Amino acid sequence: MTITITAFERSPDRGRGLARDMRVRWALEEVGEAYEVRLLSFKAMKEPAHLALQPFGQIPTYEEGDLTLFESGAIVFHIAERHAGLLPVDANARARAISWMFSALNTVEPPIVDHSLARILERDQPWYEQRLRALESSIRKRLDSLSAHLGGADWLDGAFSAGDLLMVSVLLRLKSSNILDDCPSLAAYVARAEARPAYQRAFAAQLAVFQAASAG
Repeated sequence: MTITITAFERSPDRGRGLARDMRVRWALEEVGEAYEVRLLSFKAMKEPAHLALQPFGQIPTYEEGDLTLFESGAIVFHIAERHAGLLPVDANARARAISWMFSALNTVEPPIVDHSLARILERDQPWYEQRLRALESSIRKRLDSLSAHLGGADWLDGAFSAGDLLMVSVLLRLKSSNILDDCPSLAAYVARAEARPAYQRAFAAQLAVFQAASAG
């Protein structure tokens, strides 16, 4: 059965690999599964056909036979469960990897996303500087804890897993600020993940969409 995912026709991340379909592309590349991409305009994302797949009118979605999924974390989890390579075989290690998946999306990502949005949407507000400082403080606390756990290891818990995939996907949002630069071990962690062939293939595929849209 062919796997089809949805992605932005014109991504607001300008091809930097930050749109959430990138996480799904990367997971599929890691496990060696072919997939097709259906590109959507912002208008099409709010139309009934897409809302039937994604109730909140977002991307990505995942379709395989009679299965349709939404939410990038849930999709990556499904891929990791169905195919070898993203979750350990050992039950305890597997449970820890899943914990890191949830940690990436529930603990580390929220202040990072809020920080990104504040820099775009709240720059002209009188509370902007104070809010930015508060968000940066929250982010740095999370990064300090994450760095302490990582130590000198390559990955969060032994071999690379879906936990690392999602964590790095979240940390990549910090590359436009200097926050990640202040955590050398995490900057190196992200660089290791970016060097993975599967990441490179996924990034190239998403970038090609942006370049084609820009050329058009």
